[in-house]
Amino acid sequence: MGPRLHAVLAEPRVSPAPSRVWRDWAVTAVLAPAMVVEGILRPDLPWRVGCVVVALALLPTLWWRRTAPFAMVVIAFGCTTVAPFVLPGDPCRLFTASFLVLLVYALFRWGSGRDAVLGSFFVVAKVSAAGLVGSTDGGELVAGFAVMFAAAALGVAVRFRAATRLRELDQVKLLERERLARDLHDTVAHHVSAMAIRAQAGIAASASQPGAAVEALRTIEAEASRALAEMRAMVRVLRRDQPAELGPNPQVADIERLAGRFRAGPTVDVDLRGDLGDLPPTVGSALYRLAQESVTNARRHARHATRIEVSVAADETSVRLRVSDDGEAGAGRQGGPPGFGLVGMMERADLLGGTCSAGPDPDPDRGWTVTAVLPRRGVGA
Repeated sequence: MGPRLHAVLAEPRVSPAPSRVWRDWAVTAVLAPAMVVEGILRPDLPWRVGCVVVALALLPTLWWRRTAPFAMVVIAFGCTTVAPFVLPGDPCRLFTASFLVLLVYALFRWGSGRDAVLGSFFVVAKVSAAGLVGSTDGGELVAGFAVMFAAAALGVAVRFRAATRLRELDQVKLLERERLARDLHDTVAHHVSAMAIRAQAGIAASASQPGAAVEALRTIEAEASRALAEMRAMVRVLRRDQPAELGPNPQVADIERLAGRFRAGPTVDVDLRGDLGDLPPTVGSALYRLAQESVTNARRHARHATRIEVSVAADETSVRLRVSDDGEAGAGRQGGPPGFGLVGMMERADLLGGTCSAGPDPDPDRGWTVTAVLPRRGVGA
């Protein structure tokens, strides 16, 4: 029991916790007049004015329930625990005072383990005090404990679900960085191999053709500059200690192969425009990977799609990739956080200094488009 309690107390706060959002102001705007109306219309309240004033004074605790959950629980539940002993009425008898449940949820959703344990004592004290002063009977007392426990359990469940998703997203990003590191490794290996071959050729021809050695040195210098740039990019990428898989990386021209890759399902049309011949290997490989993943996602998730269009357009500074389909808009493709495949695509584009986004087309019933823009010179452009 000791180690488990220590683990709970050592649980850190969720960071970063969101500050006030529009929902907080909306809840306040609804509850404040509702408290006044309830205080006027309910004849069973012993001291209407006092109950309403205390409830209104505690309402702003909702504004800081995420950034300071423990402090808000201490203030709200501390005051409502003492109030029945010093006032002729209990402010928690207001139906609109049920907003205190949100504070319990926030305590377990955003607070640290120590905050949750200490804050629980204030919650238990409040419910118990209501039973001691006789403002609630036995059934209401049990119901109060059940509601507070349910709010705490919901906060814990949402907290760990969000933490699990964050870990999964981090894993996807690490995997994408590893893949990009492998591509960069292959590119640098290509440059080094070219330098070695040119150096050997220059040495062999230097005796009879002195000019050939100078030309070989110039070529080696150019290759070394490109390899150095790729190496600097590699340093920026997180990579696990695993051997790289050597092999030719697909480039922009290989995107055309996606058009004839599938025999069934929607047709894939590829359109390449602009000067794509001198793109760095990392940019070309990234464009192919992004296009491949987008086409795969479209074939997997676009319901009743008949056509997938892939276009790559290059200008002097950037290269733009666009993959769109005419499938029906399904629940799995709209709303909510981005899927892991899209997260990996965004991570790859971001590592190369570009952007990647996906969303439905203007037609609300059909179509989905993935757009990626990469700098023409790659990382550090």
